[in-house]
Amino acid sequence: MIVIAHVSDLHIDNSPRSIDRTRAVMAYLEDLPYDLDALLVTGDIADHGLPSEYTETRGLLASRHPVVVCPGNHDERAAFREHLLGDAAATPGPVNQVHHSPGLTLAVCDSSVPGKDHGHLDDETLTWLDGVLTEATNPVLVAFHHPPATLNTPYVDGIRLFDEQPLAALAARHPHLTAFLTGHAHTPAATTFAGRPLLVAPGVVSTLRLPWERRAHPDDHVHLDLPPALAFHVLDAEGRLTTHFRTVIV
Repeated sequence: MIVIAHVSDLHIDNSPRSIDRTRAVMAYLEDLPYDLDALLVTGDIADHGLPSEYTETRGLLASRHPVVVCPGNHDERAAFREHLLGDAAATPGPVNQVHHSPGLTLAVCDSSVPGKDHGHLDDETLTWLDGVLTEATNPVLVAFHHPPATLNTPYVDGIRLFDEQPLAALAARHPHLTAFLTGHAHTPAATTFAGRPLLVAPGVVSTLRLPWERRAHPDDHVHLDLPPALAFHVLDAEGRLTTHFRTVIV
């Protein structure tokens, strides 16, 4: 059984609130009586993309579990690489990473568009992902920040991943692509894209108000008083993927 913890949207801004909520999630994961195959963090690590925010986050995300991160629309690639990944010499371009675990490949893509809120997978990333999928002989989970399909949440749908057709075509060529994992929406969600599960992690820093929840708050998209949450993705010996969601008390 393969178990991946999936968190997203930390928005670390050097404030006690964002730090305390991330620290509570990490303490919960560190206290598990089980070694996770990976801890996946799907973007918006920092709120303003500042070096100090990534330096703070690097300490917060220190873990006994393997940690894999990707940028979101609030992140800044150069600072992300240098101060979070410790890779100051890297060349510009998307931050794509692959994590191998026995029986699973986790391909983590950069869907950020510098200076923009919406997402896009450029040709460099799609070529890289095609290579990862071609080489993999086991199930592959593909992760990035922006959902590539509508979630029926207008605020998020307006800044989702667009130009998604090449990604769908790539998925059609690789049947062992098992699921897509994203963040960005600040709400747990499960739908499909390209015939695969599309599983969206809840937010750590805040939770999105759904449209039918906003009668009393028509212009307020964000719950700040709900607890942080995360997802567990479980891949069993039969190849079945199951997702569980958990909230964490701060």
